[in-house]
Amino acid sequence: MARHVVATVDDIAPGQRKLVQVEGRDIGIFNVGGEFFAIANRCPHEGASLCKGRVVGLVESSEPGSYQFSRPGEMVRCPWHGWEFDLRTGKSFCDPRRTKVRAFDLKVEEGAALVEETLLRAETFPVSIERQYVVIEV
Repeated sequence: MARHVVATVDDIAPGQRKLVQVEGRDIGIFNVGGEFFAIANRCPHEGASLCKGRVVGLVESSEPGSYQFSRPGEMVRCPWHGWEFDLRTGKSFCDPRRTKVRAFDLKVEEGAALVEETLLRAETFPVSIERQYVVIEV
């Protein structure tokens, strides 16, 4: 599986999101209190851009008139019809068994570690000197 550097941590402030394109796919990167999550940017219902949706918490009710609010900022609401998706898993709370958006694995890594893995290493070429000629191998 190919890895792609899509942003620095400073590019996406807590509570914000960034839309990126990776291998032709639109992916929303969300910063939830310093944790980063990535989901496909397309609502499975009718294709709305989830990055344009409101980020909300989870509201649950055990009985009429009694509501509990939890997980602030961990849900995104489709801007067209209000379907809500868990940023951690991509599951819909409208129908969690059958409806979800794709969630992507995402890591925050130190720049030095990326250089060691050659993700950010510049391409180099061997050079030699022969009888006062500079020769490069490509």
